Formats: sequence, structure tokens, C-alpha cells
Amino acid sequence: MLFRRNILPCCAYCRHGMSFGLGEVGCKKRGIMFDDGNCTSFKYEPTKRKPEYSSSPVAVNVTREDMSL
Repeated sequence: MLFRRNILPCCAYCRHGMSFGLGEVGCKKRGIMFDDGNCTSFKYEPTKRKPEYSSSPVAVNVTREDMSL
């Protein structure tokens, strides 16, 4: 999912931007932008992308018999 081709442009994971952590990105091309902003100079940088995790934990039912040899 991180390396797919049809990524929507977003300043948070653009090669030209550096995140300040306050919802703002410092862009070499456009100055200070919002995380969800975009422009025509967008270049995708996959290492800036954070994977999405599911919000519900997976319940595992393990019994004592399952753990014995």
C-alpha cells in the first residue's frame, strides 16, 4: 500500500516538505503549508508515509490445551 501508483497528493508525504509536527509542513517550493495541502510540485516520498492500523484489537482465544505439547 505504501508504494502504490495512485497516491493522492498531500504535503505530509512530499519529497519537498519537512513536517513541523503541528499540522504544518515547511516546503522548499511553496513555504509553509498544511499537512493535507498539495501543489503541482508534489513528489511522492514513501518513507514519510505512516501505515494505517486497524483500531480494533484482534481477540485470540487460546486455551491451556493449545499451549501444551
